[in-house]
This record gives sequence, structure tokens and C-alpha cells, in this order.
Amino acid sequence: AKNQTSCEQCLQHVECLWCITTNSCITLPTILPPHSLCPLNDARWGLCWMNFQTLIITLAVVGGVIIIALLVCLFCCCKCESIGSCFVPYRKAEMKQRHEEIRKKYGEL
Repeated sequence: AKNQTSCEQCLQHVECLWCITTNSCITLPTILPPHSLCPLNDARWGLCWMNFQTLIITLAVVGGVIIIALLVCLFCCCKCESIGSCFVPYRKAEMKQRHEEIRKKYGEL
């Protein structure tokens, strides 16, 4: 614990957490601090104005949105590719028919 510091000074160190209830700087023992050490609502990490609980929820939502966006893009790309491949045989047959008509027209058959 680094006492006699402010929140800004404490959070300059990535491994430290500021606890509002005790006004103390605590080194994180794990990723999430135990409730007995400092409740998540009163813990600050990274930003003095945002509590740890809000930060975790925000990061989880942003991460979820990014994952969903990637899955949607992946689905759309696969869907568009499969739709395009359905038309390839049809287009080949259409082109072959046009070439045959041109050959007949000019007597090359």
C-alpha cells in the first residue's frame, strides 16, 4: 500500500488501485480486488473518475459489440461469397450460348 498519495499519483502505476473508502493506494493482488480489500464501487483503476465496476462493464460491452460486429461481417462475407458462386455456372452457360450465337451468325460453326 502506498499511503499519503492522491488518486492521480496512485494510478500512475498500472499495478495499483485507489480505494475511495480508505483513501489509500493498494497494489492489486489479483485482477479483481477482493470485496474485503475494497468494494468495486469504491475502487478506481486507470481513471480516478470511473469506478472499477463501471470500467469492467464498459470494457465487456465494447468487447461484446466488437465480437458481434466481427461475426456479422464474417457471416455477410461468407453469405455473399456463396451467393456469388451460385451464379457462376449460370453465367458460364449464358456466355457459352452468346458465343455460339455469334459463331452461327458469322458462320464459324
